[in-house]
Amino acid sequence: MLKFNEYKKMINDHLTDYIPSLDDKSSVLRESMVYSLSVGGKRLRPVLLLASCDLAGGDIEQALPYAASLEYIHTYSLIHDDLPAMDNDDLRRGKPTNHKVYGDDIAILAGDGLLNTAAEVMTGEVLKYADDPSVMLRHARAAHEIMSRAGIRGMIGGQTADVKGEYQEATADLVEFIEEHKTADLLTAPVRAGLMLAGAGDETLTAMTSYAHDIGVAFQILDDILDFEGDAELIGKNVGKDQDLGKCNYVCVHGMDAAKTELHRLTASAKDAAKSCGEGSEFFIELAESLEIRKY
Repeated sequence: MLKFNEYKKMINDHLTDYIPSLDDKSSVLRESMVYSLSVGGKRLRPVLLLASCDLAGGDIEQALPYAASLEYIHTYSLIHDDLPAMDNDDLRRGKPTNHKVYGDDIAILAGDGLLNTAAEVMTGEVLKYADDPSVMLRHARAAHEIMSRAGIRGMIGGQTADVKGEYQEATADLVEFIEEHKTADLLTAPVRAGLMLAGAGDETLTAMTSYAHDIGVAFQILDDILDFEGDAELIGKNVGKDQDLGKCNYVCVHGMDAAKTELHRLTASAKDAAKSCGEGSEFFIELAESLEIRKY
C-alpha cells in the first residue's frame, strides 16, 4: 500500500492523459474541462479506487484510467452544481467557477464532455481485454459500478432530491436519501470498483462496501456541519449556502450535537469494517480518522 499523497500524485500526473485533443473549432471545450480538473481538490474518490485495488492485490496501473474517469465524473457534477440553476456558486476551491470563466453554455457542455469521456475511457479499457474474458468481466463490472452509482439511481437521483427539497419541510427520510445517494454513492463506487478490478472476494467486498457507505454519509454530514461552522477561506467557497437555499441537511433536521455524534459513530463503524480486511486496512482506518476532522 502507498501513502495517500503517493496515490494522489499518480492521479494528478495522469489526470488529463485520457482527454483527447480537439479541433480548433471546439478546443474551448477541452480548455474548460481541464480548467475545472486542474483547480485542485482532495482526489479522494480516485485515491480510494487505487487504494482499494491495491488492498486486494490488483494492478493499480490498470486501475488508473478508472480512477481518472471517476474524477471526471465528480468534476462534471461540481461544474453543474455550481450553475445558476443549481447552487449558483461563484467560487470552487478558491477559484472562479467554470461558468464564471467560460459562461453557462460552455460550462454545461464541459460537464457533459467530462461525463461522456469517463464512459468512453472505461468502455475502451474493457475492450482491451476481449481476448481474456475473466479480466474483461472484472473491468466491465467496475465500469458498470461507477456509472450506475453516478446515475439516476445514485448521485443524480440524490441531487434531484436535493434540488426538489429546497424550501420544503426537511424530514429525516429525505435527508438520509440525499446523503446516501448524492454523496455516499460516489464514494462507494471507487471502493467497489477498485476491488472488482483486483478480483476481490465477496467477504472483502461486503466489508469495504460498509466502510465506503459509512465514510460517504459521514463526509456529507461533515459538509453539512461545515456549512454552518466552516471557514470560507479554507473551504474555498461561500458557506451558509444550504441555509440560504432552504436545503434539507442533517444539521437542520437533527441539530448540530446530533450531527457531530453521528459523524463520530459512522467513522467508528467504518474503521471497524476496514479492520476485518487485514493487511492494508491501516490506510483506510487512518483515512476515516482524517476525514472526520477535515476543515474543508
